[in-house]
Amino acid sequence: MAVTVSLLLVFGTLLVILLRSKALGFGSAFVAAMFGFYLATSGAASTVNALMRALVAALPNL
Repeated sequence: MAVTVSLLLVFGTLLVILLRSKALGFGSAFVAAMFGFYLATSGAASTVNALMRALVAALPNL
């Protein structure tokens, strides 16, 4: 759970940075956010969570 909240803050911060730097428009940001929202409620959510857990666990070994 702690990793999920941390990644939420990281990705949220990145989204704000992209919006402020004009690298991403508001329409694209909305589509990205909605995609993430609906992905989280789909059957792929457990696979995405497992992938992110594996990546976070691999980081200290790099």
